[in-house]
Amino acid sequence: MKLNQKNSLELRFSKDKIEAGCDEAGRGCLAGPVFAAAVILPEDFNHPLLNDSKQLSEKKRNLLRPYIEEHALEWAVGICTPEEIDSINILNASFLAMHKAVDKLGQIPELLLIDGNRFKPYKEIPFECIIKGDGKFMSIAAASVLAKTHRDEYMQQIHLDHPHYAWNSNAGYPTKAHREAIKEHGPCAHHRKSFTLLKPEQSELFN
Repeated sequence: MKLNQKNSLELRFSKDKIEAGCDEAGRGCLAGPVFAAAVILPEDFNHPLLNDSKQLSEKKRNLLRPYIEEHALEWAVGICTPEEIDSINILNASFLAMHKAVDKLGQIPELLLIDGNRFKPYKEIPFECIIKGDGKFMSIAAASVLAKTHRDEYMQQIHLDHPHYAWNSNAGYPTKAHREAIKEHGPCAHHRKSFTLLKPEQSELFN
C-alpha cells in the first residue's frame, strides 16, 4: 500500500523512549467484555486514515487493523470479562485490561501513553495520561482501532448465540432496541449485572 498523505497525529510523545499507546473499547456497554490494546509503533509509521476509532467508519477501522498489526513493532489486546467488571467496577476493569495488554507485549515499554485522565500504575512503568489522546498520538489511535475492532469481532461472534439482543449492530451498547430485548428476554451471562440494564420505567422486570 502506497501512502503519500501525511497523518496529522504526532508519532511520539518523548524523544528517546520506547512508547506504547494504550486505549480501551466497550466501557459504556451493557454487555460483553471491555477490551484494551497496547501498541508500539516504529519510527517510520504512517497511515493517512489513522485517527481516533470513534471518528472512523467501520470500513476504515477494518482497513486499518491489519495494517497496524503488520507494521507495529509490538501490539497486544487484553480483556476483562463481565464478571471481572462486576467484581472490580468498570474503571478498574479498564485499567486491568490495559495491564493485560501491556503484559502480553514482547518488549517492555519505557513509557505508556494512556488515553484519558486516569490510570493505575503498572509494574513501575512511567505513564502519561492524555485527554483525547486517541486524536493526538498515533500509538494511542492505533490502540483504539485494535481495541474497537477486536471487541466488535467478539460481539459479532457471541451475537450468533443471542441474536435477539442485536449485538451485531449495537455491540452491547445501551440502545433502545438492546434495552427492549433485555426487558423481553431478560439478561444473559454476557450482561454486566452491576450496570443499570433497564431504565427505571422498565425495571418492573426485576420487581
